[in-house]
Amino acid sequence: MALTLCYSITVFAHPHSFIDMQNELQIKDGNLIAMKMTWVMDAMTSADLLYDAQQAKESDEVWKQLSAEVMANVIKQHYFTSLYYKNKLIKFSFYPKDYHLSRKGNQAVLSFTLKLAKPETLTGKTLTIMTYDPSYYVDMTYSNKAKISSTNTSIQCQIQLITPKPNASIIDYALSLDKAETPQEDLSLGQQFAQKVNITCQ
Repeated sequence: MALTLCYSITVFAHPHSFIDMQNELQIKDGNLIAMKMTWVMDAMTSADLLYDAQQAKESDEVWKQLSAEVMANVIKQHYFTSLYYKNKLIKFSFYPKDYHLSRKGNQAVLSFTLKLAKPETLTGKTLTIMTYDPSYYVDMTYSNKAKISSTNTSIQCQIQLITPKPNASIIDYALSLDKAETPQEDLSLGQQFAQKVNITCQ
């Protein structure tokens, strides 16, 4: 992934890794101020990622170092996330409010709070969130709409999860790529498989 996690698994065809996402929208006084992300990685990716921490307790120094390394790589990729209003990009704070890497069974779980650079008013707007790896090395998806929630109590918002349906030629192209190959940049391969979350507030 562009998480840059040093995968040793030999797999063919994109994607090579899978992340199941959750997103809790942090809303205060009618403004979106942050998004609390939880990313659960597949077992094979987790095995590679957590190899050095296998016998360590989550309070040990190795876990702190691993958490910082993973989060630094996520930050470099702009959190793999874009937030738009009318096709205009809304900026995030450079550093997350908090972050934590943990283990759930045989899966690695990365959680972090992605803060907006400044609060975004929601009333009368539709905002769009997209989270994806541009190379489609990693498949990043919400398994269902219930994975997107809100702390909102003061404003009525509807959440819509849209899963794309790429055409057969794009799917065939993704399947033809092996682990070492990089997709053509002009294809924006990951974006063509990326879900959209629309938040519409009254």
